[in-house]
Amino acid sequence: MILIDASRLAAARPNRLLFADLSVTISDGDRLGVVGINGCGKTTLLRMLARELQPQAAPPAEVGVVRWGRGVRVGVLQQQPQLSKGTVRHAVGRGWQGEAMLERLGMGALIDADTSDLSGGQAKRVALAVLLAAEHECLILDEPTNHLDLDAISFLERWLADYRGGLVMVTHDRHVLDTVTNRVLEIDRGRSYIHVPSGQHAGSGYAAYLDGRAERETQAEAAEQTRRNLARTELAWLRRGAPARTSKPKARIATATAIVEARPDAPARSGELGLAIGSQRLGSKGVELTAVTFSWPDGTSVVEPLSLALEPGDRIGIVGPNGAGKSTLLDLVAGRLDPSSGAIDRGATVKVGYYDQLGRELDLSLRVREAIPGDKGEPSLADVALMRRFWFDGDAQFAKISTLSGGERRRLQLLLTLVEQPNVLLLDEPTNDLDLDTLRALEDMLDDWPGVAVVVSHDRAFLDRTVDQLFALDRGGALREIRGGVAAWLAERESASSIGRAGRPVVQAPLGPAAPPGRPVGGRSPSTVRRQLGQAERALVSATARRDAFVARLGIAADHRELTRLGDELTTAEVELGHAEGVWLALAGEAEELGLID
Repeated sequence: MILIDASRLAAARPNRLLFADLSVTISDGDRLGVVGINGCGKTTLLRMLARELQPQAAPPAEVGVVRWGRGVRVGVLQQQPQLSKGTVRHAVGRGWQGEAMLERLGMGALIDADTSDLSGGQAKRVALAVLLAAEHECLILDEPTNHLDLDAISFLERWLADYRGGLVMVTHDRHVLDTVTNRVLEIDRGRSYIHVPSGQHAGSGYAAYLDGRAERETQAEAAEQTRRNLARTELAWLRRGAPARTSKPKARIATATAIVEARPDAPARSGELGLAIGSQRLGSKGVELTAVTFSWPDGTSVVEPLSLALEPGDRIGIVGPNGAGKSTLLDLVAGRLDPSSGAIDRGATVKVGYYDQLGRELDLSLRVREAIPGDKGEPSLADVALMRRFWFDGDAQFAKISTLSGGERRRLQLLLTLVEQPNVLLLDEPTNDLDLDTLRALEDMLDDWPGVAVVVSHDRAFLDRTVDQLFALDRGGALREIRGGVAAWLAERESASSIGRAGRPVVQAPLGPAAPPGRPVGGRSPSTVRRQLGQAERALVSATARRDAFVARLGIAADHRELTRLGDELTTAEVELGHAEGVWLALAGEAEELGLID
């Protein structure tokens, strides 16, 4: 059944084309991931598919036709959702499904809070809970994993995997892109491309997207080389003889002129993103925390006695549920907060760069080039070159900050953080709103970062790629090291939550009649075991495909850096596969005892 049919969509902003002649159809079972650089029009496309934007005659303009299937209910999660006034309980309704969704998304403790008192991230989680608890044939989700912790993201992945309707999703989370989507729509330089995982990329939408883009860039380079060769040939021919007495055919002259004037599509960005802009030298001493504690004025303990030494070369990742105090810990390291007890000793050469969730204040009335030099007046040549390295080149330097997309503003904030040349870099949820190209560039920069890097993130791929040590901060303030990486921590959390959910409703995608609340985990019904076994089988197939995809890519890796990265990702994939196999074996044993399988 066709749920959404969109044809000949186009959108533009003043002096900038977003996309044109874009057509896409969403049917039952389709899971479409939308990717592209910040500012390419991903959110605009989703708003058009949701029929929130109507065709207009003048910029900003959106044109095209979007049709919904008869009676199709489409649920939309906006990048910055607006909640109705009242309590969170009122927003989600009084059914058990809504309350259970809130619990799984880390908002159970705020069920009686007023929606007007919620932060942007909290409001988005409530909006997501409202959406998932309702009945829809198609979902349109704009960055659904932003502001979710790893527990909630893992739950959302499983929920979406079981969802039988259509799905369109903008996400920069590569793990989610791989595990949830079965097609990837890329927007690049005003054009759209569909990537379907197959062959060696089966089960990996992200790998299919990278391969498709690389092939397209190779073809473009070959076409440009051909154009240049033809241009040289034609120009050499035209130079023969006196121009005043030329008898050369007009068609030949027209052909030569067309070849010379032709240009390949202007690149979306000129060159690689230049994040590696240097840092001030860090001495032998970084930041030392000794028996540090922190409590809020109301007595709520956030950090228990903590001793940690951050030394040059450290790459530390911190995970934990929302509200555990991860950002508070970074605030302590940065000196934004003073500890309740204990001591924090910073080396004499320490210069902290803090890229936080909220981002630094940006004057929206300024143009990009006016934000860079600060109080120096007009930007210097070095400032202009720096902006170009961050893909703010040409007209982009003169754009008002108010016209930038959320991702472009975050990239500008990252530039303003790195331009100060810190040697202790604190990254709080750096993957929120940044596009895939920027994330890869940031990962490459951290490979050669000479100072200290501390990362708080929910992005598994980013953590696996950038950190050497992983610590978990639990509610109550205890910090402990995790062996085995993110996959091991998630397996631990899932095991604990399975025990904790005994006697509570099980939240799942709407596959049929809702399961009755209050069924204990032990003594599950045959239908429940059968359903969960099916889910485990699908998870096992997905994990196997992901492992095999990395094995295949190892065989064609081009250099040692790629080999190292793929080796690390393969290790993570094998851990996830082992966990999936364990879950399947346990359920298969239970199914055999119930006589469901021979």
